[in-house]
Amino acid sequence: MSKTSLLVVKIGGNIVDDEDALGVFLSDFASLPQHKILVHGGGKLATELSKRLGIETKMVEGRRITDEETIKVVTMTYAGLINKSIVAKLQSKQCKAVGLSGADAQLIPAVKRPVKDIDYGWVGDVLKEKINTTFLRTLIKENITPVIAPISCDTKGHLLNINADTIAQSLAEAMSSFYAVTLIYCFEKNGLLQNVEDNNSVIHEINFEKADALKAQGVITDGMIPKIDNAFVAIQNGVETVIVGNALHIKQLAANEKGYGTRIQS
Repeated sequence: MSKTSLLVVKIGGNIVDDEDALGVFLSDFASLPQHKILVHGGGKLATELSKRLGIETKMVEGRRITDEETIKVVTMTYAGLINKSIVAKLQSKQCKAVGLSGADAQLIPAVKRPVKDIDYGWVGDVLKEKINTTFLRTLIKENITPVIAPISCDTKGHLLNINADTIAQSLAEAMSSFYAVTLIYCFEKNGLLQNVEDNNSVIHEINFEKADALKAQGVITDGMIPKIDNAFVAIQNGVETVIVGNALHIKQLAANEKGYGTRIQS
């Protein structure tokens, strides 16, 4: 018996900050017939708010250092304003949605990342085996679309900031036991680009060896590094399809049309 299809879509980059582009994406996303989960980031807005509050933003390889003040800012921004704005827009497009963070209903249990070379502060690592798939499946069965912010907590009650790409990958893996999962990383580019200045220079397929070479060449850099790394982990752990592409092509990406986005191969 074949599994029901499920889309896990992560939206980020400049799309979240662009009201018009976000509106187009959400209209198209709402119209998709598949069961779906939406994970969002929103780094630029958090950075802007931090600046207004006089809080310095520190990033290492695309990942935010989250000190005591920054965890307050990202929680307010991700799990508050951005999450509820997306939910409200989806409701207006007749898509039943519920806004959640990883802290709700023990949805995405996490632990504070141990300090090795870098102290990331209140940054969490997901406990994949403890993801509350039962709760998610209950929502999906009722045709409710979970909209998930990348905030969670540990067993001591500390809020934790988690990379949204990692949240999406972890959810996709956990749900692959029950569904045929397609994981789509959406942002403002047409895919992984050979030349970051040329949106038509899409690399349509990559495997692990090619990704390593592209990192060495400086083609895969900054925030694209965790996105691609997470994509490979997902494809190696039961997720059927992983695609990186333009949010404004979500219909084509969800239909797995050739010529759109970058497909990850094991």
